[in-house]
Amino acid sequence: MTTHAGRLAEPAPAKALNRARPSLGSRIASGVGGGAVRVVLLLVGLFWLVPTIGLLLSSLRSPEDMGASGWWKVFTAPSQLTVDNYQKLLENGDITNSLLNTVLITVPATVLVVVIGSLAGYAFAWMEFPGRDWWFLGVVGLLVVPVQVALIPIAELFGKIGLFGSIAGVVLFHVGYGLPFAVFLLRNFFAEIPRELLEAARLDGAGELRLFARVVMPLGGPAIASLGIFQFLWVWNDMLVALVFSDSGSQPITVALQTQVRQFGNNIDVLAPGAFISMVVPLAVFFAFQRQFVSGVMAGAVK
Repeated sequence: MTTHAGRLAEPAPAKALNRARPSLGSRIASGVGGGAVRVVLLLVGLFWLVPTIGLLLSSLRSPEDMGASGWWKVFTAPSQLTVDNYQKLLENGDITNSLLNTVLITVPATVLVVVIGSLAGYAFAWMEFPGRDWWFLGVVGLLVVPVQVALIPIAELFGKIGLFGSIAGVVLFHVGYGLPFAVFLLRNFFAEIPRELLEAARLDGAGELRLFARVVMPLGGPAIASLGIFQFLWVWNDMLVALVFSDSGSQPITVALQTQVRQFGNNIDVLAPGAFISMVVPLAVFFAFQRQFVSGVMAGAVK
């Protein structure tokens, strides 16, 4: 009994104590969590915004001030700020036409990819047809084809059918290369929709188009918004495809700015505001749909 009682009175093993004691790494992580992490992330965000802020302030300075000092000089001499550069930008026909061309290229290329990709994604996810899985594997295989491989063959094809150098040719190229990713993304998202929900809609008499428009599209809003943002940013910021397939009358803002860079010393007052407008539009689109974008990226991460 004494021995048994003595055994009961013995302290817990050292191994159990080590398990209960938090490690040094966990204590450090707990100490820097919360407010400290937010401060660090805020500083990192401000650091990444420095080039944008610098470009904005440079676009509001005269060419003489830009040549004499850096953009940070405006904090000590705010009288340098002026909107004359933007007035000159609006008077520059090449830049204004290129901005219009950018909109005429980006909007149709984004809308067509979203619409066609949504229909194809729904078909691959919920419709039965011969060779469906093999066709989908072919679409996935197109994701690894680099853009540079198709530039010359498609340029020759567009030249034969009269699309080379036109806005329609640039749009069609972006649509063709945006569809594989769109179909892959939306098919995987639509496949997570509960089958019972679709079967209930079919029992109520809904056809495939009505089922797609009334059930699938509302549920797929986050993924569709994410796809639209990806496609918009890619097309708006593209320069390689536009350099190959556009001419002086159909070139977007990226090509126009690249042309202006050749005469940097003479037109910096137009180049700075043009570059800022070219950059701020994608930022505005991203922040406008930020909530849908995050929801689409996180969709499917946790069931």
